[in-house]
Amino acid sequence: MQSSNGRGRGAGDGPGSPAENRDDHGTPPRDVTYEDPWYDALASGWGELDGAGMPAPVVPPARGERSGPAVRARDVYVEVQRSAAFQEVRSRYRRFVVPGVAAFLVWYVGYVVAATVAPDLMARPVVGVVNVGMLAGLGQFLTTFLLTWAYARHARLRRDRAALELRWDTQELTREVRGGAS
Repeated sequence: MQSSNGRGRGAGDGPGSPAENRDDHGTPPRDVTYEDPWYDALASGWGELDGAGMPAPVVPPARGERSGPAVRARDVYVEVQRSAAFQEVRSRYRRFVVPGVAAFLVWYVGYVVAATVAPDLMARPVVGVVNVGMLAGLGQFLTTFLLTWAYARHARLRRDRAALELRWDTQELTREVRGGAS
């Protein structure tokens, strides 16, 4: 067997080891085989020969992959995507994310523009050595954490249950299409 780069596979004592290259230049390299099926998995089956000099057999498809039912399973997902329940989950997501992202970007760009255009405003002291720019910078961190918390809360209260029910319904439909195979 050879790896994808054309060199023989060796674990330090094979044909690629420096000691063997120094000692035996005239002997043919040994063929080292491994029992590990994941060794060089990306290149396995690409023009390799089996032990008898024949091309390696094609890897069989994974369990449950069939061409006919897979097409029908795809139809199930398209049908679910067009369903009112899926559209409601997506619209709840968009109703939160679009205004949240817009507000955060306006706040962030406003901070950067203010720091660039109005350095005197940002340098104005508030308490001791703490100035407006420091408070606005800390406000960036605070709003990031608040927005993350609000997103997780919104997802938990308004989308997760509906999305989970939709997921279970989709899995049941695809099982029926595939004939009960899990």
